[in-house]
Amino acid sequence: MSNLTVNIVIVFSLLIFISACQPSSKSTAPDNAVEEQTIEFDKLFAQFDDINKPGASVAVLQDGEVVFSKGYGSANLEYDIPVSPDTMFHVASVSKQFTVFAILLLAEEGKLDFDDDVRQYIPEVPDFGHTITLRHLASHTSGMRDQWNLLRMAGWRLDDVITTEHVLKMVAKQKELNFKPGEEFLYSNTGFTLLAEVVARVSGKSFAQFSQERLFTPLNMSNSLFYDDHQKIVSNRAYSYEPIDNGYQKSVLNYANVGATSLFTTAEDLLKWSENFTKTTVGSPAIIEQMNTLATLNNGDTFGGAYGQFISHYNGIKYIQHSGGDAGFRSYLARFPEQNLAIAILNNGADA
Repeated sequence: MSNLTVNIVIVFSLLIFISACQPSSKSTAPDNAVEEQTIEFDKLFAQFDDINKPGASVAVLQDGEVVFSKGYGSANLEYDIPVSPDTMFHVASVSKQFTVFAILLLAEEGKLDFDDDVRQYIPEVPDFGHTITLRHLASHTSGMRDQWNLLRMAGWRLDDVITTEHVLKMVAKQKELNFKPGEEFLYSNTGFTLLAEVVARVSGKSFAQFSQERLFTPLNMSNSLFYDDHQKIVSNRAYSYEPIDNGYQKSVLNYANVGATSLFTTAEDLLKWSENFTKTTVGSPAIIEQMNTLATLNNGDTFGGAYGQFISHYNGIKYIQHSGGDAGFRSYLARFPEQNLAIAILNNGADA
């Protein structure tokens, strides 16, 4: 099974266990239900519960309360540092929903429009003969070619130091689009690097600083930051690994670009973010509605993609999710609006 399929299976196993272990009105021993729930979670994450292997952090939010939060395995194999609920992980593409949210904050303040031409803010983007809007970028319908694929073809290694400036220079040399904007869906990290740059240029602050001031601080996400400097020290972070024949080796990540990726955070901080979609303290209900609305192609068709997120169904249950994977990091955040439930799973092993 793919990493995404495994994540979905685990998430829905958690959903079943959470529902089964909720104490009923007749229950006289809620502590027993919590203990049973913990035992079931430990079974699901047994493969990670080894200090000699990369680990996992999982947290569950039910009705606005964290009902489970635990770390498994190792955050650093060289020093046998265990994963805890406070361990910070690079969450890769889970970052994208934060980028869209930042754009919509600026739109709500009248500083830009979601349907503005990206070239209005980043004139270095070539004129392809078609207008590429911020909405196109946020929904993977721009036709822009993916930055990681282009870098690979240009001879880069993805463990090279890759900055936003490198990506922008590459975009400026792009000759054509994959398709006319709005005609198709094709996942493109490039669009989100451009969106983060728009936020920086419009706000006059780095995207990392803007996110800290407007998102993380007001939501009390004290263990979150956008990593725009590959030399920056991050306290209590996990490092990533990949399996080899006799164990594991480092999977080095030197990204110094933001928007498409590079959020460092914890499972519990992601739940604080998720709760803002239910009880909005940052932004507005209109922003939440826009984030959760399916994007459409020029012909009116939808494709499961919203803005920085995907809307899915499993056995009739609606959930809004995004996964992430860079180097040896794997991440997954899912919200179940009808169950008022959110689950975050973070890993630092490529075989998670």
